[in-house]
Amino acid sequence: MRKILIIEDNNEIRENIAEILELDGYEPLEAANGKEGVQIAVDQHPDLIICDIMMPELDGYGVLHILAKKEQTANIPFIFLTAKAEKTDIRKGMNLGADDYLTKPFEDTELLDAIQIRLKKTEALKKEYNSSADGLNQFIKDVKDFHDLSHLHENKKPRYYKKKHDIYREGEYANYVYFVASGKVKSIRTNEDGKELITSIYTAGEFFGYEALLENIEHPDSAETMEESEVIQIPKEEFFDLVYSNREVSRKFIELLSNKVSEKEEKLLHLAYNSVRQRTAEALLTISEKFNPEQKANFELSVSRDDLANMVGTATESVIRVISDLKDEDIVETRSGKIVIKDPDKLVQIQKWHFAR
Repeated sequence: MRKILIIEDNNEIRENIAEILELDGYEPLEAANGKEGVQIAVDQHPDLIICDIMMPELDGYGVLHILAKKEQTANIPFIFLTAKAEKTDIRKGMNLGADDYLTKPFEDTELLDAIQIRLKKTEALKKEYNSSADGLNQFIKDVKDFHDLSHLHENKKPRYYKKKHDIYREGEYANYVYFVASGKVKSIRTNEDGKELITSIYTAGEFFGYEALLENIEHPDSAETMEESEVIQIPKEEFFDLVYSNREVSRKFIELLSNKVSEKEEKLLHLAYNSVRQRTAEALLTISEKFNPEQKANFELSVSRDDLANMVGTATESVIRVISDLKDEDIVETRSGKIVIKDPDKLVQIQKWHFAR
């Protein structure tokens, strides 16, 4: 049973809220003032806090300020109650980290709806995400669904790009987050000798270019279309509304982006120690996940040998030799230059062989 803490100095209001919550299947915890509420929050760790603003001794702002500084209570959803509806009160509460705001008097359904929505949002952010671009994009999708962030890319007209067209170049300052409406985009790193390495591939429904924006640095890589594509540019101010307007979202973003460091380190280890054969198998599996997410049989992967070589980090000729070997072993086949993976399990075995030795 979900525990909800009610911090309200008016006995009649507090008891009425507790009765409503109990009837709806919640376990209410009651506190008659701010100091008592802080102690109960620390001891009981409720799933959500409903707190009046105007209280003697310690007001609602003080309660939120104290709980936000404690690790064990910082992420508990917090809903303010107030008899006032002035914008300054609302802004002050939200700046301190409140998640919602109800003005007294309110309907029973209004209270219960606010609680249910807030708990659903919090539950979504407790979900574990893979330390990968896929995990981060899934997180963005979940946050967008629960936090009404459709404005991030909806009602924005996509820009059309031809194949092999630059979206941004390494060294340019980041002013946008990008959303792939259709097509495919690759991110590229270039070394001093001009050799390219494909670091990621983005397909329809995925965001990219956000790392440089969050770090407030120049783009460390370039982005280029792999085929005719439509891309939406989201101004950084709107993206920061997502990252900074909600403490739960901010915390999860930081967690996921820090995990990407480990992912990149692992990729560097693969480049350093895995054979060209292993890296080619890994690249083919990655491309298959992106281009053929439903894993349909006999799906033709349309990827150039140059792009594949840039993913593997080797010469095009070397990749062509590996593909030829894989064809001889009946693991893949080629059709008019396109690659069909016939035995993905064997590709996985090749990819993992180094670590099994």
